[in-house]
Amino acid sequence: MKLTVKVKPNNKQPGLEFLSETDCIVRLKSPPVDGKANEELIEVLSKHFHVPKKNISILSGFSSKSKLVSILPKD
Repeated sequence: MKLTVKVKPNNKQPGLEFLSETDCIVRLKSPPVDGKANEELIEVLSKHFHVPKKNISILSGFSSKSKLVSILPKD
């Protein structure tokens, strides 16, 4: 599954909000420094979809607030 994600780093109230089946907004505590926000994003999506972190990859938007994320089903 491919998901379009809008990331909001440095947020005091982290959370996940779906706008549609393939669009969501993720609020993260981590700052966008040294990939920390990307790591937290993968962790949040992993918990939400109940898949291992290795099944989630950022396809585009590594240094952008808008990202395209691929989520593979559980093995």
